[in-house]
Amino acid sequence: MSVVLRNAQRAVPVRRVPLRRAVCALRAALGASRFDVGLVCAGNGLMRRLNGAYRQRPEPTDVLSFPFHRVTAGELPRPRCRDEYNLGDIFLGVEYIHQQCRATGEDFDSVLAVPFV
Repeated sequence: MSVVLRNAQRAVPVRRVPLRRAVCALRAALGASRFDVGLVCAGNGLMRRLNGAYRQRPEPTDVLSFPFHRVTAGELPRPRCRDEYNLGDIFLGVEYIHQQCRATGEDFDSVLAVPFV
């Protein structure tokens, strides 16, 4: 199915094609290619608000996930209808990840997909 990729920040340029490829490769490796997934590249402000609202930690972070189904780790959902072929949404804190890469000297583009995995 599809990967919906949205860049909701402007602080850091994001190379969408390699990121989309990494997400699609991971879905294929997990046997989840039939499932939709949403990926949002977010800045520190949005990540701070989401982290505060859902984890009571009002600080930016690298990744937050919002699964569509409740399943045990390593288990794929068992959808009953087409609308349930959805893994959920993943928010990547690209501004936070970029800041961490600058502090450690790591390559941002190489590191960006790691929190997703």
